[in-house]
Amino acid sequence: MDETPPPPKAWPNRTWEVFQAFLAQGLTAFGGPVAHLSYFRREFVERRAWLSEAAFADLLALAQFLPGPASSQLGMAIGLRRAGYPGMLAAWLGFTLPAGAAMIGLAYAAPHLTAALGKGFLHGLQIAVCAVVLQAVIAMARALAVGPIRGGIAIGAAAGLLIAHGPVPQIMALAAGGLFGLVLLREPAAAPPDDPATHQVPVPVSIAALSAFGLLLALLPFLADYLDDPTLGLASVFYRAGALVFGGGHVVLPLLQSEIVGRGWLDEDTFLGGYGLVQALPGPLFSFAGFVGAAQQVAPAGWRGGLVALAAIFLPGMLLILGVLPFWDRLKAQTGARAALAGVNAVVVGLLAAALWDPVLTTAIHRPSDWALAAGAFVFLAVAKLPPWVVVLGFALAIGVFGH
Repeated sequence: MDETPPPPKAWPNRTWEVFQAFLAQGLTAFGGPVAHLSYFRREFVERRAWLSEAAFADLLALAQFLPGPASSQLGMAIGLRRAGYPGMLAAWLGFTLPAGAAMIGLAYAAPHLTAALGKGFLHGLQIAVCAVVLQAVIAMARALAVGPIRGGIAIGAAAGLLIAHGPVPQIMALAAGGLFGLVLLREPAAAPPDDPATHQVPVPVSIAALSAFGLLLALLPFLADYLDDPTLGLASVFYRAGALVFGGGHVVLPLLQSEIVGRGWLDEDTFLGGYGLVQALPGPLFSFAGFVGAAQQVAPAGWRGGLVALAAIFLPGMLLILGVLPFWDRLKAQTGARAALAGVNAVVVGLLAAALWDPVLTTAIHRPSDWALAAGAFVFLAVAKLPPWVVVLGFALAIGVFGH
């Protein structure tokens, strides 16, 4: 088993090897982020022996620690470990390419999507999405908002974000959560053993990546407004979504719905139709960004808009992996960093809960029977343990065929 970082001269061959391995995952890994993690473990720990079980668990902990698409970030970290910076890019490209290309291609049919699918199909998507997001809120609350302090932070954030919408209140809530956590949630924790492979990124590169992450998050919205550049505006929305989302692709849906549909960049029926389609594809759910970027009509649309959206939503995760990995062994042992992150995570639960109410429930629930249908979808997810894509497509087809 190869536990040491590869020398640069080994990168070209290993880069192609990484691309092929992750392309296979992008073509076959159905079922969403949780399923992807099990596929990666089987492929890269058991079959290829690229890293040990302990190293895989440590990289998985890092991916869960950071905001962004956890399965894609885990893949980036594995690619970086295997073949350096080119391997990191190869892992992301291979895993994202199939679904990303398919979603951009499907966006060209977006003007006809509503008519082809019908209102019943789209209403079924809305109902099922309510259950998917509710399940995500509950799962995240059980993990990230346990106890009175974390629960209070989450409830306060949800209440505040229901009153004040937009990116600035979100960033302020996350910053406040970090401060509350730093003061109120300090708990000592033992650190796992040091992993030498986490130190292969030089510290100057990491500092540059973290600086770029913060500067882009802070400046993109203002540059987009100041320059009145729709392409920068599109990149800003997707970059912020990729930078602030914990919990994977299902969590990003309500945030993008608020930003994209709320601004009138894309009608809700087309937005939800694309979300239903991405559920049926393998690979990362964040590839939905390619559909939205290509289908919207405010910035340059088509494949150019799709590529801008895809690059913008995945870039924060890539910068964070590069920025945090060298410090990971020390960071996970720091009580202050862990406490601040605990506060931020509690705010994320509140952010998602606020988005569940508005826009998810407010746009999906039109009559009392819709509540019963949403409850039924939740039972299929939480009790019957059906995969989200089965429930989403099943409800869309059932309500589309039988009407509601």
